[in-house]
Amino acid sequence: MDKKPLRPNRKTANSKNKGMKNAGFISLVVLFALIALAFTNQAPNLKQIDSTQAIRDANSGRYSKIVKTGNELIITEKSAKPDRTGNVKPTLKAYVDGSASLKDQGFDTKKVAISYSPEAQGGSNWVNLAGQIVPVILIAGFLYFMMRSAQGQGNQAMSFGKSRARLYGNEKDKVTFADIAGSAESKQDLEEVVEFLKFPKKFAGMGARIPKGVLLVGPPGTGKTMLARAAAGEANVPFFSISGSEFVEMFVGVGASRVRDLFAKAKKNAPCIIFVDEIDAVGRRRGSGMGGGHDEREQTLNQILVEMDGFEQGENVIVLAATNRADVLDPALLRPGRFDRRVNIGLPDRRDREAILKVHFAKKPLAKTVDIDALAAKTAGSSGADLANITNEAAIIAARNSRSEITQHDVTEAFERVAIGPERKSKVMTNKDKEVTAYHEAGHALVGHVLPDSDPVHKVTIIPRGGTGGVTWFIPPEDRIYVSLVQFKDMLARGMGGRIAEEVILGADHITTGAGNDLQNAAELARDMIINQGMGKILRDQVFHVEDAMMIDRIVHEREYSDDTAKVIDQEVEALITEAANRARVVIKANLSHLEKLKDELLEKETVDADDVLKALAGSKLPQAAALY
Repeated sequence: MDKKPLRPNRKTANSKNKGMKNAGFISLVVLFALIALAFTNQAPNLKQIDSTQAIRDANSGRYSKIVKTGNELIITEKSAKPDRTGNVKPTLKAYVDGSASLKDQGFDTKKVAISYSPEAQGGSNWVNLAGQIVPVILIAGFLYFMMRSAQGQGNQAMSFGKSRARLYGNEKDKVTFADIAGSAESKQDLEEVVEFLKFPKKFAGMGARIPKGVLLVGPPGTGKTMLARAAAGEANVPFFSISGSEFVEMFVGVGASRVRDLFAKAKKNAPCIIFVDEIDAVGRRRGSGMGGGHDEREQTLNQILVEMDGFEQGENVIVLAATNRADVLDPALLRPGRFDRRVNIGLPDRRDREAILKVHFAKKPLAKTVDIDALAAKTAGSSGADLANITNEAAIIAARNSRSEITQHDVTEAFERVAIGPERKSKVMTNKDKEVTAYHEAGHALVGHVLPDSDPVHKVTIIPRGGTGGVTWFIPPEDRIYVSLVQFKDMLARGMGGRIAEEVILGADHITTGAGNDLQNAAELARDMIINQGMGKILRDQVFHVEDAMMIDRIVHEREYSDDTAKVIDQEVEALITEAANRARVVIKANLSHLEKLKDELLEKETVDADDVLKALAGSKLPQAAALY
């Protein structure tokens, strides 16, 4: 159903304000111009003498010029000095009989030059009057404009409590479920919301209660906002969109006031959808120790809870909210009767990634040789936003190289640029640094290739990319839901392969800082295995996880395990990393010839693809000491 927007037309309002500002500025300029003109055109200050003295001095030859206008004489003395422009200005004035000639009144016309100027026929008084009234009018207009501006500022201050939600639903290019690739299960859940809004009597007749809220939960970039807009487009209802951070201002009570105003507008436009993006900005668990009960954010959350609980049946207003941190939301917000449903929007699988890539490539000139299916296979773990970024980067690279269509090379380069960063070919590396980097990356590749539960090598390069000096890239052959203990241990071993290769080739005293990031990742992975996955030897099947977002809880509350347990956790982490390093060392020492071969290949080509890696490492073997039992 079509409804007029509640918000005024911003363009019209802005144009009016701009017009008023221009009018005030022009009025001010005209005012100053008239004042300046009045001063510049002001008549000279002439000394008045009587007519008898004027006649006597004129006949004695003291005057050079007399101009008669009516009964007024404007006299220029011979002694008057010229100004900077060379003009001689009159200095005296006198009044005589205007009806008689100057000769009849006793002026000797041979001693002085006499001229006559016609007298202005009316209007001079009007001009004088206008000169007095116009500045007054302009000043009054300027003061009125200033008062209007001050009043506008006051109105803006009073509008803090008004909702800043943007209203959609009247645009022609509405988003529907057909415009969104993948997310079949999520769209199916939201299709029920569309039916609730389209056919409310159908469900009311069965005694069903329309859900008041639907929480969209998923990683960033998975299309939560797009799905919410598509639900509104499918139902053809108004769509109020606002971010959670827009509720809270520096003034007390503004957030709660905006919540009330938003829900009041929504009820007037029912049936409609309210979409709150990043609701965790105001919906975090109360009682965190920050701000107490009078925390402005908590007051805003309380008002949201009241408004959602106060919905009456038949209003047909559904609240959609999106977040990627549902674990930090207040339990009162998640209970039935508020957010009745929870739609999980995960990362797309291979089939969905292919569909998403096709949608984003549809409006771009793509070469027929581009293998979208292969790109979908390599982008495991990418969100819809990541895939859109890859297609955009491919188009940018093709345009930069003046190509008429996007080639496979452009797509591959765009994927690598997004995944591991751009190449830094301008960075100067010495031959020694290149050799160390080649040994380091060859160590990663060799260990990852030999270990049975590691992912296959995709590419190895010694060209600096992003913040790294080189990259060894492993890509799983298929989407993975679970990761086993042996896979984790192989990941740790191949992560230590670079440092161990330096140690074996260069010696323990000549290891470099190139393994800093590898060691950090290995420590984080090992700690995750122990405290989150329960994969330790001593602490098997025990989890000691603390929520990352609950920083205040970690400060205020004590941890849920003792110092002795923390010491055991550290020992378990150390044992995992030591085991991984030993396995990598055994593999590298047993395959030194293959390590040298791959190192030479990297020094020659700088970048080696999967096929060349397999050729260089053909015949490498897994020593019995590196196998897991």
